[in-house]
Amino acid sequence: MRIKRTTPRSGIARRSRLVAAATAVLAAAAAFTVPATHANADAAGTFTADQLSAAGDAVLAADVPGTAWHVDTATNTLVVTADSTVSRAELARIKRAAGPNAGALRVERTSGTFSKLLSGGDAIYADSWRCSAGFNVRSGSTYYLLTAGHCTEGAGTWYVNSSRSTAIGPTVGSSFPRNDYGIVRYDNTSLSHPGTAGSTDITGATDAYIGMPVTRTGSTTGTHSGTVTGLNATVNYGGGDIVRGMIKTNVCAEPGDSGGPLYSGSLAVGLTSGGSGDCRTGGTTFYQPVTEALKAYRVSVY
Repeated sequence: MRIKRTTPRSGIARRSRLVAAATAVLAAAAAFTVPATHANADAAGTFTADQLSAAGDAVLAADVPGTAWHVDTATNTLVVTADSTVSRAELARIKRAAGPNAGALRVERTSGTFSKLLSGGDAIYADSWRCSAGFNVRSGSTYYLLTAGHCTEGAGTWYVNSSRSTAIGPTVGSSFPRNDYGIVRYDNTSLSHPGTAGSTDITGATDAYIGMPVTRTGSTTGTHSGTVTGLNATVNYGGGDIVRGMIKTNVCAEPGDSGGPLYSGSLAVGLTSGGSGDCRTGGTTFYQPVTEALKAYRVSVY
């Protein structure tokens, strides 16, 4: 489910501003595998890094919305996750685009629709949409909050309440698509900005790894936990909204959870981008690595 805004923002070309909702309940993922035997692979069916990279480029060039892909280093394959909107014909198109490297593809199906999840921790509001606050950060004596870039794109002032009577401050940086992070400055000195995610004190930041236990907090669904299942994933949300370098997890999320914090113990890991499913039956969710955002804006958690 890709969590999008609820209302288009005028003056912003190409971007839809809907709070994205999952259009179907996520069932248990049913995987099927494209045969891995190929003349360009060795007898064991392994593929080189260049072949896997070429296969990924081919999936990108096929430009099928509702797909995400990453290299699984354990099996040396390119895992392509396809949501319920992707047809057999579109999967066949991806395989044709991969050409001699089609055997490197391992396709997994997931029900529901990949969408950006607008709404982290506490709810924050901009104009006509809602997102979640990610991590509070600082640079010197100036405080900020990180959230998703598809939330901050085109947004001006942010507020803590739906009536938009108590301002937080303005968006001062935004990167989407390709990346999915943005930053809001605390201009309202009456607001507290603790260094926590939910009730967890965040003391640092780290990169994700396969199998890492993680927890996500969002303003729609609260706190849920799971594990990291993929790294460096590319997600095609459609409409030209393609993000790269994402963390793939089996943690559920729903509309309004966008921008919320993903953490492991006391360490910040990511910002909620989007995915499919819901928190009744489970889901697949993608996260922007937080270390990239911290480096881009030269800020730190505290």
